[in-house]
Amino acid sequence: MTPEQNATLEVALDTRRYAIHIGPGLSGAASAYAGAIHGRRVLVVTNETIAPLFRARVEAALSSAYEVDTLILPDGEATKTLATLDVICTRLLEGGYGRDACLVALGGGVIGDLVGFAAAVYQRGIDFIQVPTTLLAQVDSSVGGKTGVNHPLGKNMIGAFHQPRRVLADLDTLDTLPAREFSAGMAEVIKYGLIRDAAFFDWLETHMDAIMAREAGPLTELIRRSCANKADVVVADEREAGERALLNLGHTFGHALEAELGYGAWLHGEAVAAGMCMAADTSARLGWLSSDQVARIERLLAAAGLPIAPPDTLSGTRILALMRRDKKVSAGALRLVLLSDIGQAVLESDCDDALHATLQRYLAD
Repeated sequence: MTPEQNATLEVALDTRRYAIHIGPGLSGAASAYAGAIHGRRVLVVTNETIAPLFRARVEAALSSAYEVDTLILPDGEATKTLATLDVICTRLLEGGYGRDACLVALGGGVIGDLVGFAAAVYQRGIDFIQVPTTLLAQVDSSVGGKTGVNHPLGKNMIGAFHQPRRVLADLDTLDTLPAREFSAGMAEVIKYGLIRDAAFFDWLETHMDAIMAREAGPLTELIRRSCANKADVVVADEREAGERALLNLGHTFGHALEAELGYGAWLHGEAVAAGMCMAADTSARLGWLSSDQVARIERLLAAAGLPIAPPDTLSGTRILALMRRDKKVSAGALRLVLLSDIGQAVLESDCDDALHATLQRYLAD
């Protein structure tokens, strides 16, 4: 374990602060949890894919100081429902867990969102720790306190803001991550370069081969810089009143694509990647991006193994209708996160003509 493989940064909010630790072996280190758990009882929540790989090491690390139990859920986006939230809360109630209990979310974004939401609502709020096991969760969903579940009429429409006590990004968990999942995480990484950090975008272009080979040093730096960007935005705008909305680049398109394809047909990061290309196209139609800049964006996403367009068989009319259900709709106007430059995002509502042209380019009808 070398210094460049380890990093720590802090999310300092108005009412509280918590640490993000990055490095190999963290999920199985008792010291990594020290100081973040104030009661005696811990419920680890994970899924059927992750449990055989990492459950034992997490339980061993925690059991020396706490009473530990584990709940194993089915894997996949289809699990992210109110019904599964009820399963978690029922387990807590039947087990007699009090307000000093702590949940540990051991898994990807679905587990993190579910467990965080359960922690937010159980007895009006208990502590939880994020142990994200996918790249997407390590660089995005585990940081910032957004929790929730999907509804048949929209993604992430039911949820709460609830910050974790700590985030442990264990590089070891990325060793077993399928290539498609790793690529999906890269969409959120590239997003940070696009919306607020042009130097990071340049760095990604230079280091993509080492990143895709999962070299520990570049991975730690990638996660650190991604989390630092996310943390800066969250600290400035914890409840998405302003700048935090810019983190949704590609997501209004992407959420609509996910819903139309059926949750799970495409991974979230894949839909966001295609959505960012569509947002770049709309930005270019407004005269904000050059064709060369759009090509750079597409090349970097493709180098990360991501789609740069949605399936052209989807209905543009249906996608637009789904986009209009987005949480960023205000006073009936659809607000899109677009790019005025690489490294500079804006929230724009006066773009209907450009948006329709983009939908006509990529989609049917």
